[in-house]
Parts: sequence; C-alpha cells; structure tokens
Amino acid sequence: MATLMIQGTTSDAGKSTVVAGLCRMLARRGVSVAPFKPQNMALNSAVTVDGGEIGRSTALQALAAGVTPHSDMNPVLLKPQSDRGAQVILRGRVYGNMAALDYHVFKAEAKRSVMAAWQALSSRYDVIIAEGAGSPAEINLRANDIANMGFAEAADCPVLLVGDIDRGGVFAQLVGTLELLSESERSRTRGFIINRFRGDIALLEPGLDWLTERTGRPVVGTLPYLQGLMLDAEDSLGSSSNGSDKGEATFRVVVPALPRISNHTDFEALALHPDVEVRFIGPDRPIPPADLILLPGSKATRADLDWLLRQGWDTVIRRHLRYGGRVLGLCGGFQMLGAAIHDPEGLEGSAGSSAGLGLLAMETRLVAGKQLRNVSGELLLGDRPAFSGYEIHNGVSTGTGLERPLLMCRSGQGESVADGAISEDGQVMGTYLHGVFDQPHACNALLHALGMAQPGGAVDRDACRERGLDRLADAMEAHLDTAWLDSLLDR
Repeated sequence: MATLMIQGTTSDAGKSTVVAGLCRMLARRGVSVAPFKPQNMALNSAVTVDGGEIGRSTALQALAAGVTPHSDMNPVLLKPQSDRGAQVILRGRVYGNMAALDYHVFKAEAKRSVMAAWQALSSRYDVIIAEGAGSPAEINLRANDIANMGFAEAADCPVLLVGDIDRGGVFAQLVGTLELLSESERSRTRGFIINRFRGDIALLEPGLDWLTERTGRPVVGTLPYLQGLMLDAEDSLGSSSNGSDKGEATFRVVVPALPRISNHTDFEALALHPDVEVRFIGPDRPIPPADLILLPGSKATRADLDWLLRQGWDTVIRRHLRYGGRVLGLCGGFQMLGAAIHDPEGLEGSAGSSAGLGLLAMETRLVAGKQLRNVSGELLLGDRPAFSGYEIHNGVSTGTGLERPLLMCRSGQGESVADGAISEDGQVMGTYLHGVFDQPHACNALLHALGMAQPGGAVDRDACRERGLDRLADAMEAHLDTAWLDSLLDR
C-alpha cells in the first residue's frame, strides 16, 4: 500500500480536483486506488454504501477511482451550523454538535478515527490519494492537526503542494507555505503542482526553474485552466457562485443563497440546461422576477428560515404565486414550506419552534437520528419517470399536505414509500430527496410540472460528470510527470 497526500497553499487551490484527476488516471491504468480526506468542512455531502455520510467531493473522487463511496474515505466531516459551531460526523455517523474551541480540543480523539479509517482503506486498496484541507500553514490550527501535516506525519506519507496560479502570487504561495512548515514537514513535501495556468508555458518556465533551484523540489506539472469543467463542489456557495446567466433563457429560476445552504449541487443539472437560467440571490440583493423559486436545503433550517423572512422572501413568494409562479422546496426548503418547524431538542441550534411559510399543510419535528439513504423510484408526474437520488436530513413531517406526494421511493426491502408533497393547485411542491434533477427524463418531467412549456433539453448530469473526470485525467496525463509520480508511489 502506498499513500500520497495532496495539500494546498489555500482553500480552493484545486486539491479536490487534483485528487479526483489522479484517482481517475490511476484507475484507468488498472490501479486499485481510493480517495481519503481525513477532515472536511463542507455542507455538500453524500450517502455512502455503509449508510454513512461523507463530503460530496470525496464521493466524486471515489467515482473517479471506480469504487463505491465509503464512510472510511472521509472519517471526519464538519457541517457548520453557525459561525462558531458545527455538527461533527465521525466515520459517517453523527457524533454531536460542538463549538469550534471544543472541537479544537477534541481533535486528539478524532485522530483515532482518522487513523483507523485510513488503515481500513489501506487493507482494501493498493494506493490511497489523500487530500488536505485549507492550508498546512495555518499556524493557529496546527496543534493536534489531523487535516494536513498531522495526518501526513502519522501516516508517514509524501506530500505534493498545489498552488493556484490563477489567483496570482503562486511562487509566494508555494515558497511561503514551505517556509512555515517544520523541518520534518518540509522533508516530506516532495514537489509542487501549479494549477489553473492560462497562456504560453514558455513565459512561466523561468519561474519554474527558479522555484526548483530555490526549494530543491521539482514542479511535477503545470495543469491548464480547464474552462467549463463542472465537478461536484466541496463547499457551500462562494462569492463567485452567481449561477448561470444565459440572457435568452426561456425559464428563470431563482434560489435564495441561505447562510447555511447545503447540497447546492442539486442545481448543477439545472445550470447545465440550455434553456434554464439559475440565479442565486444573496443577502440584501433585489429578488428578480422568475418562473420558479427554488428553496434549497439547509444545515440550520429554522435560522435560515428566519433569514429568509428578514430578507422579505415570504412577501416575494406570495406575490410570485398570485401571478401564477411555482415554488419547489428541497429538504430543508421543503420543511420551510409547511406551517411550522419544531426543534425541541435543539438539534440544529436553540430549542424551540418556528412558524413556516404555510404553503403546504404539514408540520415538521426535528428528531435525533439522521435519515441517510440512497434511493430510487418514480416521480408521480406525467408518465412517472424513474429517478435516483439520496436523502440526508433530520426531521419527520406530518399533515394532510403529504396526501398528495411528489414521488414514490423504493426502500431497501422493496417496499414503496411516498415522499414529498404537491399543493392542491399544483403551484407548490417539495421533497426531502436530493438529486431529483440529475436524470434527464425526470428533470424534464419536473420542469414541465413546474411551468416550463418545452423542457426537453435536460442534460445527463452523470454523463457530464464522467466526461469531466476523463477530461481531467487526460490533462493530468499530458501535463504531469507521471513517471516521477510512479516512482513516488513505488509503482
């Protein structure tokens, strides 16, 4: 077994993308390879084969490697619920909620889960490609580190450092990060990858030569900026996530950018649709006219509902419906559509109840024990197209509004289970399931029910994802020193 760790000079330097590309490149050569992320902080997650929960980017890397996502691949997942606290998930299962300072102390205990998961993976695969988090040079987080060099030291594995040249200052990123490491950490940092390069490589080569001479470490490769590459995002919406702006699109979708929005990857298939414009609307921004208002999932549903009301979305939604518009709620957004949300145990924040938007005749009670399932079934629309998706939520919803479900799921025992709701007038719909837009036939049927006249241009998100991974692996083969990588992995 060999382990190689990819760390980055900053968040979003391209670590997740590099790991996915390496996994696909090795898998195409017939190598038994798996991804591993010791600690992740993300609100985009996926359900694993063992019924656990991991970061969605790690699940994508497993797909790239041609293996089934398992909770061992991301043993610590932190899902922020506020600026100072998060839900802690260990090896796929909820451990509890912690304040940031408490978790900083808890990391020494979490490290045992990290190492046990890594050892379990190592017994099943020949190569592990591990991914760091943030930067190894975050001095304030170095004590009891399990996300970057703390893991690399414990596993005694080599590290490659990724810098993003598109941000500017890549040489300062790489040299500065290296200088802030300990002697043993510098020793295990074997080389560099420069990511997102645009232009003539001849202009960059003097800098690459200087970097190698200055640090004594090779630049293993310079990866090009891959325009239009769409892979599952790791984190919640960043400042650059403005959705698709297609101008002449026939169907306009607006999504409130909730402070704790989760699994916004639900909307990637819509963003790929040639006739759909998706716009995320942040705080204090004007809410434009739309055909569909789509309420996303949330990791802090009552707090995000309060934000929604303060931003005036309730007034906008009611006016939107009066003029014949449609509303769809997914997961937490579905819960918001009901009459009330009750959290008596304070699972997502302070204990209490909140009045919902009152658009569906139901109430939701948050209860301990997260629902985690990969599901398939059929939409109860049109010719009842098949779909597959996944369920990640706390809460049980009840009420007469659920008597008109949106879809029918097949359980693991083969039983049919109804999910979601459709209002009597058909203008308001909701479901607990994620991924309902990913299959073209289901996407077209859902868009048609939501008011789009001719929705036939839906894109196969799964096929698009596969093409992106192959394109990424092709770039790796062309621009990385693969022979040097093979020697690092003793292959």
